[in-house]
Amino acid sequence: MNFEILYTIIYSYLLGSIPFGLILTKLFLDKDLRDVGSGNIGATNVLRTGKKILGVVTLVLDSLKAYLAVSITYIYLPNYIYLSTLICLLGHIFPIWLRFKGGKGIAVFLGVLFALSANLGIIFIVSWLIVFLLTKYASVPSLVSTSIIFFYSVYQEKSFESIFFFIIFIIVIYTHRENIVRLKNNTENKINL
Repeated sequence: MNFEILYTIIYSYLLGSIPFGLILTKLFLDKDLRDVGSGNIGATNVLRTGKKILGVVTLVLDSLKAYLAVSITYIYLPNYIYLSTLICLLGHIFPIWLRFKGGKGIAVFLGVLFALSANLGIIFIVSWLIVFLLTKYASVPSLVSTSIIFFYSVYQEKSFESIFFFIIFIIVIYTHRENIVRLKNNTENKINL
């Protein structure tokens, strides 16, 4: 057995699975975030509690846990950087502590992008903000920005990265499948900041 792969999977999953949104709303609001809005544990649903600062802190902490996981891998086990990225994302989406019902992975993906390349992180943020300002939805810019990262990697002719970011895009489509249905039915909720 390759213990380096095992170590990478364990710490990447454990870091990714920390449910900061759930922890923060329990600590500061004495609420179970799973009983609020969509029931999701991510930053967008934390915003629905009415506490915008908690939403921002959740976004930052979810991004930082991914940044930390990927940075550790980059320093100590660089051959497994993409494995670490994928497992961290899956840890957030399917945390064992919450019966595998976690977040949608966007904040984690943002942290991953900054760990891989500041340019990718900036491209994601700028495209996300532009689409959000145009639509007022959180789901649409998440889907569009993730696809932009994929197409950017294709443009850069980085074939392995392109395959990796395509897999991430498919995962993001999966986590947003209910949002896509609501968008199609004109029942998706907009975010008012």
